[in-house]
Amino acid sequence: LAGQKIPSRRNGAKKGPAMKQYIKKNALPLAILALTVTVSLFVIAGRWQVEAANKTYDVILDYTELEWMAEQSDHDTAWWLKEFHDMGVSQVGLTEENLTTLMENSPLNVTATVMDEVMQDAGWREEYPEAFAAGIEDFGVDRFDVLVEAEGKEAVDFVAPALRERFPAESFFCYQEGDSAYILMDGTAGDALYGGKGAYTNTKNKGFVEREDLLSSKLMYVSLGLLPEKVEAIQAAGMAIVPRTLCYAGHNDTRYAQASVAGYEKHGITPAYIIAGGEALLGYDEGGDFVRDYMERTGASLGMIETNVQRENIKQTGVEETAQATGCNAVRVFSMWDYVQYRYAYYGYEGAEEVANCIYRAIVERNIRAVYFKMVKATDDLHVYITDPEVYRDLFDSLDQRLAAHGISRGRASVMEDYQVPSLALLAVGLGAGVGGALLPDTFLPMKRKWTLLLTGAAVVCVAGAWKVLPNSFRLLASFASAVVFACLAAAFFLMAAKRTGRRLNPDAGLLKILPRSIAILAIAVAISMAGAMMTAAPLSSTGFMLEMGIFRGVKAAQLLPLAFFCLLFVSYYGLFEKDREKNHLDPRDIFTALGWTIPMWAVLLMAAVGVAGYYYLARTGHETGVTISDTEMIFRNDLEYLLLARPRTKEFLVAFPGIMLAVYCAVRRLPFWTALFGLAGTIGLTSVCNTFMHIRTPLYLGFVRTAYSLLLGILVGVVMIAGFELLLRLYRVLAGKFGGAERK
Repeated sequence: LAGQKIPSRRNGAKKGPAMKQYIKKNALPLAILALTVTVSLFVIAGRWQVEAANKTYDVILDYTELEWMAEQSDHDTAWWLKEFHDMGVSQVGLTEENLTTLMENSPLNVTATVMDEVMQDAGWREEYPEAFAAGIEDFGVDRFDVLVEAEGKEAVDFVAPALRERFPAESFFCYQEGDSAYILMDGTAGDALYGGKGAYTNTKNKGFVEREDLLSSKLMYVSLGLLPEKVEAIQAAGMAIVPRTLCYAGHNDTRYAQASVAGYEKHGITPAYIIAGGEALLGYDEGGDFVRDYMERTGASLGMIETNVQRENIKQTGVEETAQATGCNAVRVFSMWDYVQYRYAYYGYEGAEEVANCIYRAIVERNIRAVYFKMVKATDDLHVYITDPEVYRDLFDSLDQRLAAHGISRGRASVMEDYQVPSLALLAVGLGAGVGGALLPDTFLPMKRKWTLLLTGAAVVCVAGAWKVLPNSFRLLASFASAVVFACLAAAFFLMAAKRTGRRLNPDAGLLKILPRSIAILAIAVAISMAGAMMTAAPLSSTGFMLEMGIFRGVKAAQLLPLAFFCLLFVSYYGLFEKDREKNHLDPRDIFTALGWTIPMWAVLLMAAVGVAGYYYLARTGHETGVTISDTEMIFRNDLEYLLLARPRTKEFLVAFPGIMLAVYCAVRRLPFWTALFGLAGTIGLTSVCNTFMHIRTPLYLGFVRTAYSLLLGILVGVVMIAGFELLLRLYRVLAGKFGGAERK
């Protein structure tokens, strides 16, 4: 398109062949581009089939939270288990006991203390049996060790055998006397857990000395087995158990893993899911063979817990490695973090609607297939649970009804097929991004055909070399380049088409002539971005990325670069807001003119406002920033989710897509400044289309439906905005002519 003058109606030229000339001039690169897009569609089709079979989710009830909630209600834990079973919940997550839970939440009389605290009493040895005190002197004692006391036969019979089964004999000293047991566990500096650094102060509140108190030890959190009474209560309710074993490096060998599994089997537990607790996967001190073999023997699936910022999975040693080694026999787990638990009567709702919304979005939009459910809490209190069973019944009923619209039902969590993108398909997508990039200079520079072909050849060589030399990074580079290149191509198309429409139509053309053209330009620009979205998604469409073991990198850069490119395009096509610029390429004089421009105050204020809006636009992307979405917008989003199959992106249908239509309108009306402003907003929408498909965890059909809704609603909003802008423009011209004596322009 660049380097070709657009004939105007005033010189009597025919409707120009500029587009045909451009296609003819770049026939070879465009043919390569079309071929690579076709290859990406075949990759996308394979991924679509994998996603279409991934339609079952499960709910795992957290037993500990259920106990705490039952304490605040009029019913015991057994009653609540039966209630949730009637609600369709069949799995219960039960954490193995450790020294800390035995002290805090069990009927057993067990205490555990780090020796750093015990040894602060000079006469501590006198408080224990003489034989035990003498024994630990021979064994060796230091402040990192843990002293355990168990009183009563039931407590001794639970703790002592558990330690013998899980720890080597040389790692602890045990002395039993009747129904009492005294145990010293050999801890290390690596096991120590400290409180936050604090300072001792003098009488004038001046800092005297800093100190970190040794408060606990990892040994106090190592799992020791399941309490039989909890197991019996769950099984009596007809529910299955998902055991949670806490594992920490240095205390997580095969011996430890075998003891845990023996405990499962003793109680007749064959878990459907293995969800790691603590730092690592069970038995991973000696590699992942143990869990892989256990999963193969029992048919269990591996659970990968999503982080609390809804991005990737919690990093636990061995989890992702085992998922890959088992052919992605894994499901993503949504843990109800505390901020979700507190969303009762949130946003003005009467019940747990917003809790259900959070779970719904996790399942539909983020490939979550197991929900680790914790009890709902009162919004204004950290410790008070909602104890009305109807709240939970309504939550699950409404959730199942909404998920049915997506073909998702409750049952054993489905596992996605291990789908991998063929290496040659990756190469094809990379070539498409490279060739598309080679076409970009021709959109703003007077390029001859031979130079475009030379750039195309250089791009092919460079891409092929990167594919060969950087196989691991290539897929990310190809995906990122596709997102940027196609958004830039779409921006070049709509701006060039807007200018061409403005040159063809009379400045006073009626809206019935402008609107069809603006809608067509918008639709084609979105189609170009959709092609880029397919090219962006295809390299990352393997199951590992769908499970978020890998993610798209460079989201913000992929959003900013097309905006910068649009500014370059605009200067090339319109100069510094020229109304009748003939050429369509960058001229050195444009740069000098821009540098010499005396910037009026209104432009400074406007640029500041645009900068603030741009920061807000980028900062609110994702969940890791401090910029939050207003309650009003969240309620609006929720309403759209209830009404539609997929929520269209607000910035697309309210701002960007109407912006493209307004840019075309302003080009016809010879308002270059407003063409620039609305065009910049429109470019945001073109990058957003690609951004929708950068989230590989989101099923493809949602992206297509979301974009279609955005386009349809954007057209409707655009028509209304153009009509409103037309009225404002006419009013301005009337007032300017009446009070300012200005000529109509």
